[in-house]
Amino acid sequence: HRVFVTGNTVVDALRATPHDGAFEDPRLDAALEAALDGADGRGDARTLLVTAHRRENHGPRLYAICGALRTLVRRFRDVRVIFPVHLNPNVDRVVRQELGDVARVHLVEPVSYGDLLRLMGRCYLILSDSGGIQEEAPSMHKPVLILREVTERPEVVECGAGKLVGTSEERIVAEVTRLLVDEDEYAAMSSAGNPFGDGRAAERIVEALLREL
Repeated sequence: HRVFVTGNTVVDALRATPHDGAFEDPRLDAALEAALDGADGRGDARTLLVTAHRRENHGPRLYAICGALRTLVRRFRDVRVIFPVHLNPNVDRVVRQELGDVARVHLVEPVSYGDLLRLMGRCYLILSDSGGIQEEAPSMHKPVLILREVTERPEVVECGAGKLVGTSEERIVAEVTRLLVDEDEYAAMSSAGNPFGDGRAAERIVEALLREL
C-alpha cells in the first residue's frame, strides 16, 4: 500500500521536448534528404538509426555490428544508416575505420536530445545498446532491436516493441531483414503498447505525495 505505480518520467520528458520541424544540426537534414540508389530521396528511403557505445560491445562485438550494417546497406538499396558516433575512442576509431567510406552510411557527431528525438521520429527502425532509447522507442512507435544479450528493461521486450538481438553479425542482419520485408512483423512491433506509461507520471507522483504527506 506504500508503493505507487506512476509510469516512467522519461515519457513525460519526451512529450515535453519539442521534436518537430528542422534539426538543430542542419547536417542531419542533408543526410536524410540525400538521394539513394533505388530511391528518389522523397520518402522512399528507409533510415536505420544506430547507436552503440556500451563498454561490453567494444572490440569484436562492435566490429560485428559494423559488419552487419555494411551488409544491410548493400543488400537493400533503399536503406540508409544514420549513426551518431560516441566520442569514446574505442567506439569512434572502429566505427570510422569500418564504416567511414560505406555508401549510404552517415556517421555524425553526437546529437542533442531534441535532434535524437527528431531522428527517432523520422527513422524506420532503431538498433541500439542504449538503455534510454529502449524507453523512448515505444513512445515514438519505432521497433528497437537491442544490441545486447540481456536488458534491465524487460518491459520493452515483453510488450513486443523491442527484441534482443545481441551482436552477432548474422543475427543482426536476419532480424533487420525480417522487419524490412515482413510488413506484419513491422506493424506488430511499431504498434505495441507503451509499457512505460502515458506521459502523466509526474502528475501521479505529485498527487501521491500530496495525498500521503
